[in-house]
Amino acid sequence: MPDKSTLRLRNTLGGRVEPFQPGSADEVRMYTCGLTVYARGHIGNFRTFVAQDILRRYLRFKGYRVLQAMNFTDVDDKTIRGAAEAGEPLRDYTTRYIEEFFDDADALGIERAEHYPRATDQEYVEAMIRLVERLLENGIAYEAGGSIYFRVTGFPRYGQLSGAAASDRLAGARVDSDEYDKEDAQDFVLWKAAKDGEPVWEAPFGPGRPGWHLECSAMGLELLGSGFDLHCGGVDLVFPHHENEIAQSEAATGEPFVRHWFHCEHLLVDGRKMSKSLGNQFTVRELLEEGFAPAAIRHLLASVHYRQQLNFTKAGLRQAEVAISRVDEFLRRSDEAAARSGASSDDAELPAEAVAALVRFEEALDDDLNTSKALAEVFIALKEGNRALHSPEGAVEAAGWAAAIRRMNSVFGSFEMSPGQESAGDMEGPPDLEALIRERQEARERRDFARADEIRDGLAARGILLEDSSSGTIWRRRED
Repeated sequence: MPDKSTLRLRNTLGGRVEPFQPGSADEVRMYTCGLTVYARGHIGNFRTFVAQDILRRYLRFKGYRVLQAMNFTDVDDKTIRGAAEAGEPLRDYTTRYIEEFFDDADALGIERAEHYPRATDQEYVEAMIRLVERLLENGIAYEAGGSIYFRVTGFPRYGQLSGAAASDRLAGARVDSDEYDKEDAQDFVLWKAAKDGEPVWEAPFGPGRPGWHLECSAMGLELLGSGFDLHCGGVDLVFPHHENEIAQSEAATGEPFVRHWFHCEHLLVDGRKMSKSLGNQFTVRELLEEGFAPAAIRHLLASVHYRQQLNFTKAGLRQAEVAISRVDEFLRRSDEAAARSGASSDDAELPAEAVAALVRFEEALDDDLNTSKALAEVFIALKEGNRALHSPEGAVEAAGWAAAIRRMNSVFGSFEMSPGQESAGDMEGPPDLEALIRERQEARERRDFARADEIRDGLAARGILLEDSSSGTIWRRRED
């Protein structure tokens, strides 16, 4: 069993990489901020969700049970406006995007959380109302213009997560049209006064709807309790959203809200910030419809440390497809060789070098979830496994390397998961495809480029496109 005590993660609260120490020796209570469901999630969202999924998987690899809640914000200005423009009830409108999120998450192999609360679920609205009542009783919340606001100056620790000074806090605050009655410009809304055309809930302090920040505090406290272990999100949520969550939660309970904060960096596309105006904002569905394998998308999103910006490119996706096809091809060939020899990767004894690779793999992930360094161990294992396959009587050793890769993949989840991805050894293609690809490779090695081009062009005429890299060849069907 891996040693749980060796895991170290950067805690945004304090800004240090520190030992991860949950309240329980056996269970981690984990909250992740989900989508505001007025549109389909984009790959920037899924960079964060994949990182959180790898963290969840690694916690289980270390021997923890994980109790995870991931919310959906299904009532705010954007969802209300979108539902009105679509002429749909709010619940129906947001449900469509929640279902699309699950389609994309399932395609990328993201494990399901134990809880998916929605902000409009009555039990959580009631929890939000109770939270506001406590803050009013404490005198740190006040009413103005029918709305309820949090008095930031009444919470001395405000800014502890982001380190934002008062001037920065004003610049970063989300401004709503009904906030002109606030005592102080940095105060934030807890409960928004009722407006025509908006959903309304009755509350002792007046009809209205919850503010964005209030939702996550109430749902996290309700499902995981005060002082839960881990709160995750993108860096864009540090301020003001997570800062406000801390303030309202701790002011209401008098207890620490969260032990550890985990934030993922932004994603770039072709070296530029992703935006609709630049035409570089992609959804998972759009990339799948272009023919990219879901495993390649997941692999690329996981390939860079979660605290570094990731430059997402379609060339990078194609390279990820090649890398995945190499691993999947080795695992397939290893299983075939093991079956012929009577060995099995399920119960194979790992070579000493494979055990050492697993130790290095765990050390990399223990070091603030260093996925790029851990992935390097997968490809070291791949190299050694292929060497074993090409040696006499090497099936048993190869099966051991295959077992090590599958152990690593219990965290990464990128291999042996890609419907639609076709490697050179996938016999769903023409029956002579593998032999032709081998012949073409041999022709290239002897510099018979005319024969290599003849094979490539012949396959292209049959609708089979080849893609080469220094690490191998994959094929895909042409989409006419």
